[in-house]
Amino acid sequence: MPEALTTPAIRVARIITRLNIGGPAIQAIEMSARLETVGYHTLLIHGRLGPGEGDMQYLLASDHHFETAHVPALRRDVAPFADVAAVAHVFQLLSRFRPAIIHTHTAKAGTVGRAAGLAYNATVGRRMPARFVHTYHGHVLDGYFSSPTTATFAAIERFLGRHTDTLIAVSPSVQRQLEVQHQIGSRFRIVPLGFDLSRFAAINDDVRASARREFGLAADARVVVFVGRLTAIKQPLLFMQSAARIAHADPRARFLVAGGGELERDVRTAAHAMGLGDHVQFLGWRRDLVPVYAAADVLALTSRNEGTPVALIESMAAGIAAVCFDVGGVPDVITAPDLGVLVAPDDVDALGAAITNMFADERRRTAIGSRARASALSRFGIDRLVHDVDTLYRELVG
Repeated sequence: MPEALTTPAIRVARIITRLNIGGPAIQAIEMSARLETVGYHTLLIHGRLGPGEGDMQYLLASDHHFETAHVPALRRDVAPFADVAAVAHVFQLLSRFRPAIIHTHTAKAGTVGRAAGLAYNATVGRRMPARFVHTYHGHVLDGYFSSPTTATFAAIERFLGRHTDTLIAVSPSVQRQLEVQHQIGSRFRIVPLGFDLSRFAAINDDVRASARREFGLAADARVVVFVGRLTAIKQPLLFMQSAARIAHADPRARFLVAGGGELERDVRTAAHAMGLGDHVQFLGWRRDLVPVYAAADVLALTSRNEGTPVALIESMAAGIAAVCFDVGGVPDVITAPDLGVLVAPDDVDALGAAITNMFADERRRTAIGSRARASALSRFGIDRLVHDVDTLYRELVG
């Protein structure tokens, strides 16, 4: 009896600037691992971390079967000589791997990866060219650079967009900003983020009590958590200003800051100057965020711009109410008032007042947390993401 025919795995080269702490790295790793089980073989190409960035390479567990490659010249900052070297290195990797799909994540990897991919298709892959996908987890065209620099980057994105088969936006807001405001092509598909949220969904009263003991928090403490990079775009100094107002209104208020970055010293100095020494704990980069969310009553998000904030999704899955600046893709996650509270961007007083009101109304806070958990689990699960990406890939390869 003849042996059954097997379909060769679809080869995907996934390229990301760096595996720093954050949603893009988590998604790239988890998606690569899950797709291996449904007919794909992935080469995950990544660059080097920036100074002070938390490292997520520990997620590249030994039981993952996809390949990885490190490109030292691939880095976040603009460095022309290093960027050319990165393009050459990625081209060599593509020539060896022979992908059917080249999927890039984040801005620099999107530029380097697609440039190398165009060279690959014009030479080695001329007879069987790879299809291009790029995911915008957010973008750097608002709030990051000066107007001339932003205009240059937008022009590069428009050029690359014309040579990309599918542009993925992680939320409707990100798509509108890119397609309408910045005119970055029209080949967009919305694919929301997806993660394994089971650890956060399992948080219960016992886990919460244990977490509060771990951080030395009183049972009646009112706890606000900030999770993220301590960088300018996240505006942690505004969080400290709001914390000072909250602590003045409620002496039981306590604040947990999970993350690090170039502004950490400034944020610590501000906390001391505002008299928050006994009210705030700086936890640094943490691999396990379950205790952080478990100890919290409210998540605060003070970013100037966001794609889809992973900390918000995780906190919702943990049953935590959130108060956020109404920016970027945040309203695509908090889609109704019973899922969280949105306040005007940069309005520190409004942020503090909303959190204080959350403290005062436990019934409302609990109800928001419960509805937020159900919403996050139904919309941002890893299985849904794998289904969406699998469908897209199979359409592209025909």
